[in-house]
Amino acid sequence: MAIKSFEIVSVPVSDQQRSKLFYRDVVGFELVREEPMGPGQSWIQLAPRGCLTTITLVTWFETMKPGGLQGVMLNVTDIERDHKELSGRGLKLAEIKQEPWGRYTTFQDPDGNGWILRQPPA
Repeated sequence: MAIKSFEIVSVPVSDQQRSKLFYRDVVGFELVREEPMGPGQSWIQLAPRGCLTTITLVTWFETMKPGGLQGVMLNVTDIERDHKELSGRGLKLAEIKQEPWGRYTTFQDPDGNGWILRQPPA
């Protein structure tokens, strides 16, 4: 088996439309696809600009409870700039901390899914 990449990360949410607005308008992801997918559900797929890995906002996996996704790391090149920009859009970010694996901050989506924004060490 020769896996070349991760393509889609399922993010468990309680309200797909609210989450779409959060990831698109606050975090700055681009909407890749939105299509009906059965009664009361949609396939909503978003991605950070220029990134091949995407997320999909899921409500249909019984074992994936909203807020259950934790620790997904998004790498950035300028954490100070991004912290300021995202804070300006209303995102509540933790203070930037330093660890051997990089400088980082954390945030949560409306359901409590936890993300790490990291600038790798030089």
